[in-house]
Amino acid sequence: MDERFIDLEVKLAFQDRLIRELDGLVRQLATRLDQTDRELAQLKQSVLSPDKPVGAANEPPPHY
Repeated sequence: MDERFIDLEVKLAFQDRLIRELDGLVRQLATRLDQTDRELAQLKQSVLSPDKPVGAANEPPPHY
């Protein structure tokens, strides 16, 4: 009977550790996703900016 309790405690300890590790990973990925969303929004805003014509990216620089 004691051996079964020990086995359950060991399994619980491993599961707790795994849950903590997965939680940390999910938090890291959420942070990276938030940062990527902000960068994408900035890129969209700079590309669609009204002071910059749409075709300006295809024009050669003024020194040509």
